[in-house]
Amino acid sequence: MATGSTDSSSSRSSGVLYKLLVVFSVCIAVSTYQALQPPPPKLCGSSNGPSITAPRIKLRDGRHLAYKEHGVPRDEATRKIVFVHGSDSCRHDNAFAALLSPDIKEGLGVYMVSFDRPGYGESDPDLNRTPKSLALDIEELADQLSLGTKFYVIGYSMGGQATWACLKYIPHRLAGAALVTPVVNYWWKSFPSDISKEAYNKQPRNDQWAVRVAHYAPWLTHWWNSQKWFLGSSVVTRNLGLLSKSDKEILFKIGAKGRPHEAEIRQQGTHETVIRDMIVGFGKWEFDPMELENLFPNKEGSVHLWQGDDDALVPVTLQRYVAKKLPWVRYHEIPGAGHMFPLFPGMVDNIVKTLLTNEEVKN
Repeated sequence: MATGSTDSSSSRSSGVLYKLLVVFSVCIAVSTYQALQPPPPKLCGSSNGPSITAPRIKLRDGRHLAYKEHGVPRDEATRKIVFVHGSDSCRHDNAFAALLSPDIKEGLGVYMVSFDRPGYGESDPDLNRTPKSLALDIEELADQLSLGTKFYVIGYSMGGQATWACLKYIPHRLAGAALVTPVVNYWWKSFPSDISKEAYNKQPRNDQWAVRVAHYAPWLTHWWNSQKWFLGSSVVTRNLGLLSKSDKEILFKIGAKGRPHEAEIRQQGTHETVIRDMIVGFGKWEFDPMELENLFPNKEGSVHLWQGDDDALVPVTLQRYVAKKLPWVRYHEIPGAGHMFPLFPGMVDNIVKTLLTNEEVKN
């Protein structure tokens, strides 16, 4: 009888232990799931979100896109440009409007509109954002602002993903395009593995891992860049140590002024801004830019690619390969320049005039 009682007690203990393990496992799974989920964005105009101060258009899916106009009045302009900002920026970060000389702006009748890409500033996030959706956003912005059947696009840095998409999905709407140090996806299939791997390995180890996670495990990207155990993306953490000597000198000249709108950039949350940029920019694209065909075989327009050869963020070796694969794209390499070379004196005039007239400014 004693043996039977012991066996029964042991069985009950095993059952309790099993249930405790199940409960513990479920708790760990729930905690892990919650840690992986980004917080919901703070939508502009919502009860707990930022105020709406910018003009906005309503898009096809109900989202809103905030924009800012520059240059000559829209109805008087003869050349109209849509500017696409880079990562960790917004509609206010438009050096191409701020630094464009009056001679070119008024002489060529230049109107420019910059907009907050989805999730940035006062534009609603797009949880389904892709390069194609960005191109369609730009087309709809142009239509609602009555920019005409054709317009120009300038994309800077991470704004390059939208500009490549415009060349792919709305080429019939473009009068020309300029890609200014556009971020490159290491996994575009046309890159030879040795060239892509070499450029990838030159990035800091934490950035190698950050883009690898964004490509292979996008669901993990939020956690990867918000945990405190190791470094995430240098862009997400705003680590200026990554910049080239040229870029650091530019920042030193800008000084403490910084950007008065800094707080507005990520005001809806980090995930739908810089982290979503990584997921889209380094994810699996539905097309390879290096397979695009010549948009302007009759030279009625032009496409330009500008790159500094000392850019620590975008490898010049990959940009050179892109230019080699697309001989119809005019490639301009700036010696000794980093990622912020558009802030060099006269550079904005050079880029804009070259795009609009195919004539480079002579300094």
